[in-house]
Amino acid sequence: MDRTKFLLNEKEMPTAWYNIQADLPTPLAPYLHPGTKEPLGPADLAPLFPMELIMQEVSKERYIDVPGAVIDIYRSWRPTTLYRAHRLEKALQTPAKIFYKYEGSSPAGSHKPNTAVPQAYYNKKEGIKRLTTETGAGQWGSSMAFACSQFGIDLKVYMVKVSYQQKPYRRMMMETWGAQCVPSPSPDTESGRAALAEDPNNPGSLGLAISEAVEDAAPRADSHYALGSVLNHVLMHQTVIGLESLKQMEMAGEYPDVVIGCVGGGSNFGGMALPFVHQNLTAGKKTRIMAVEPSSCPSLTKGTFAFDYGDVAGMAPIAKMFTLGRKFMPPPVHAGGLRYHGMAPIVSHLYKSGLIEAKAVPQLPTFEAGIQFARTEGFISAPETNHAIRAAIDEAIKCRESGEKKVILFNHSGHGHFDMAAYDAYLSGKLADFEYPAEMVKEALKDLPQCILR
Repeated sequence: MDRTKFLLNEKEMPTAWYNIQADLPTPLAPYLHPGTKEPLGPADLAPLFPMELIMQEVSKERYIDVPGAVIDIYRSWRPTTLYRAHRLEKALQTPAKIFYKYEGSSPAGSHKPNTAVPQAYYNKKEGIKRLTTETGAGQWGSSMAFACSQFGIDLKVYMVKVSYQQKPYRRMMMETWGAQCVPSPSPDTESGRAALAEDPNNPGSLGLAISEAVEDAAPRADSHYALGSVLNHVLMHQTVIGLESLKQMEMAGEYPDVVIGCVGGGSNFGGMALPFVHQNLTAGKKTRIMAVEPSSCPSLTKGTFAFDYGDVAGMAPIAKMFTLGRKFMPPPVHAGGLRYHGMAPIVSHLYKSGLIEAKAVPQLPTFEAGIQFARTEGFISAPETNHAIRAAIDEAIKCRESGEKKVILFNHSGHGHFDMAAYDAYLSGKLADFEYPAEMVKEALKDLPQCILR
């Protein structure tokens, strides 16, 4: 049997992040001020973010150095392992070769610390003593709690209520690292109180949790806000995944025909995909790059490419992205990290430009794929990750039917050790599929902001 594991040593870990804005055929649309609808300047973002992150957000430099203090913490788990899925290939009887990059070995169990650590570092460097953030399934909140513990920063996390109830151990992780975690909508902010007044049983959404975290941080001089996905600098920090994967695929003597990642806001997908988009744009490669989203939250496949607010209350910057509308309230599926109304501007731009593709998959088939993966490869995967596994298995089955010997690479964005209630619901037949109706998407899109730029 060919090698199963491909390992880099610490000296081979990337020392610079890749910034795709240097290579985009057409530039991204600017962010707009939520009040004036005019393009944002650095001063407009200063109440929320440290200046170095603001500069990274708009930078056109191809590579930006990773600070030494960040590399020192990255070394706790990076470089991560690339695996060849021999046992899964055998079970599928496919001629395809399947590889996956395992990001579940970080302290928080997912890819999220790749950006949480630098965000905490830059805030600490600017003298910020407190951060606020939102979290869906808890992966981001626990990652930010870990990162803040490394730099002595206080953290308050607004966790989407349905996930707060479904995933208590994620809350416990955050509290173990010293963070305060409250369910969103909460009585702690005007946004939360308004949502609860309208519906006391509101299950919450990432857009609403963002509103609460921004409202909390913006007026306080000691506080900033941290976002775990969507923004350009977040996706850039995550490119350590794809940059390592390029080296490891070379070690394996292969190059992927298909690169796959699950997608909600865009962070883990961008982290894996952007270095391979770079190869397509600059080195003549022809890799298919696929973003996989839940059919219950189909921003790419059913949304509209338009300017929209990043949060429910309309306090966050307006971005041009594929959106389901800021008031979109997703069903309470277990892939809480994918329940966001919009898509990262970079991912949206690439999809609109035809440089990547997208597909939506229902919840039940993703858990079927996760079970098959666990029983062959051994890893129990997060519900979000199961979407990428589903798509990889589907591609491998197509190869079995056609006889094509494709190389498939996907990002295994995190483990599912705190998601066993979801697996229990699936195994006991209590899990259901949710297909978001087109008429509800149409209704949610009625509230798009009226902007001069289009």
